[in-house]
Amino acid sequence: MTQGKRLLAKRGASLEEEACTATSATELALERATHSTSVAEDAAIRRRQRRLGTHMGWFATAWGVAALVVMPVLAVIWLALFGDDGSDQAGDGIWPHLVSTVLPDYVMTSLALVAGVAVLSGSMGVVSAWLTTMYQFPLRRTFEWSLLLPFAIPANVIAYIYTDVFEYAGPFQGALRALFGWDSPQDYYFPEIRSLGGAILMLSLVLFPYVFMLARSAFLDQSPSLRDASRTLGCNGWQSFWRVALPSARPAIAVGLALAMMEALNDFGTVDYFAVRSLTAGIFNVWLNMGSLRGAAQIALCLMIFVVTLIWLERHARRRQRQFGKGDRYRRYRRPTLHGWRAGLATLACLLPLLFGFLLPVGLLTRHAIRYFEESWTPDFAGYALNSLMLSVSAAVLTLIIGVLLAYAKRLDRTASVQQALKLSSLGYAMPGAVLGLGVLVPLSGFDNALDSFLRANFGFSSGLLLTGTMGAIIIAYVVRFLAIAAGSIESSLDKVTPSMDMAARSLGENTFSTLRRVHLPLIRPGLLTAALVVFVDAMKELPATLLLRPFNFDTLATHVYQYASDEMLEQAALPALVIVVVGILPVIVISRTIVASRSES
Repeated sequence: MTQGKRLLAKRGASLEEEACTATSATELALERATHSTSVAEDAAIRRRQRRLGTHMGWFATAWGVAALVVMPVLAVIWLALFGDDGSDQAGDGIWPHLVSTVLPDYVMTSLALVAGVAVLSGSMGVVSAWLTTMYQFPLRRTFEWSLLLPFAIPANVIAYIYTDVFEYAGPFQGALRALFGWDSPQDYYFPEIRSLGGAILMLSLVLFPYVFMLARSAFLDQSPSLRDASRTLGCNGWQSFWRVALPSARPAIAVGLALAMMEALNDFGTVDYFAVRSLTAGIFNVWLNMGSLRGAAQIALCLMIFVVTLIWLERHARRRQRQFGKGDRYRRYRRPTLHGWRAGLATLACLLPLLFGFLLPVGLLTRHAIRYFEESWTPDFAGYALNSLMLSVSAAVLTLIIGVLLAYAKRLDRTASVQQALKLSSLGYAMPGAVLGLGVLVPLSGFDNALDSFLRANFGFSSGLLLTGTMGAIIIAYVVRFLAIAAGSIESSLDKVTPSMDMAARSLGENTFSTLRRVHLPLIRPGLLTAALVVFVDAMKELPATLLLRPFNFDTLATHVYQYASDEMLEQAALPALVIVVVGILPVIVISRTIVASRSES
């Protein structure tokens, strides 16, 4: 019994020890589980914090850029409504005087200008796009890319050239008088080139490529089956174009027309040279000649209303139109071959815009540049070229950096607030250069004056004007105006990068910025090059903002051409104008190659 009791006691002790061991193991497992849970929670918290930090970073970036773009617009509105430049003690500025005298003329002239440009450039662009897309005729493949070349010529340059050729003392009318024996203007009628009609023609010759490019892209995207079906239903070529192709391409044509009309409103060099009293010319006249900054802002506000109306009309024109890709839209379309007088007429319809919009002006510029090379090639010319280069390169680089950040913000953050900020960031391109120049000048001068007053009051010295009247002010205006171009090109390139590339990079330990630097930027290099090139060339040609914001005794190629041509010295302005045209051809080549390469049947 004693031995049995000892065995039972020993067995009980063993069970007790095993129970204690099990309890300890359970406690240890619970402790490890608790520790794992806390580690997982900490990791989840860190991930949420990183996501929140990333979201706030992209949110701040998007809205910071949006504030930069919106600032000039708000400055113009504030100055027009509440500013005081001392022009009227009653607080209304010279607005009553403007309304009763020049403003109605400015408004009606601007309406006529944009309407004429819309009709003429739309006709040339749509007809040439339809012919090069639908029919085979001599030089068709050449016209596909060469009809974009007028993009490279600033409108004011072509105005200077044709005025020199077609005015009364020019070679054309001189040849007519010699041929027919006319002695005075009373003997014959010749339309006045320096007129509203002349300005419409000059602007249309360089702006119709907007309509041509977008209309041709829309015609190429249309399904050949639609055209075939219209022909089987008894439509001839004209009826098929009018009833099927044109309504289907209307959204793209509306965008092209809106761009052409906004560029017409932005133009200053042509309307000033032709003495056309548009709203843009009115801004310069009221500010520089009447000495009223607030009056200029009030006219700028009217011009902004024009632009907003154009944007609304463009969106209204393509409302309720949704088109979906057809499975056969890239099927090779067999173009009918035109013969005889039809082929000649089609060739002539495409040749005339190219001839008068590019070939003849470039030929005359080249002739003048060669004959007057020694007078034009001066140290001053080299300085003007260097100024243009510095401004354009700086604007292109800054716009590219900001455009990458905006496009990447849209890719990473799909919240409504960021998307709204991105829409506001594209507002600058819709604003004419004169409006942006005025809008940039107001806050920069306010900042300089406030800083100078603070330093005088507290430290006894003056800082002067740090930003106003400097190259920095011009660069800011360029960035605001051309940001939408760069951001749109970069965004289009980023959209082609599959999201799996982001996931693969993150799984390999890359963060957001290293993924952008090591993965996305190499993949979208062609889009970056295109964006930088287009901004560079547009900055080289920009005239209104440069005239308003440039420092004293500071000229670019664009302002140099404007000043010499305004003084009737076109020969001395030919070389810098030709340089601008040659530089402008580069993005035209890139755009035309992109369009042709993206369409298998073209």
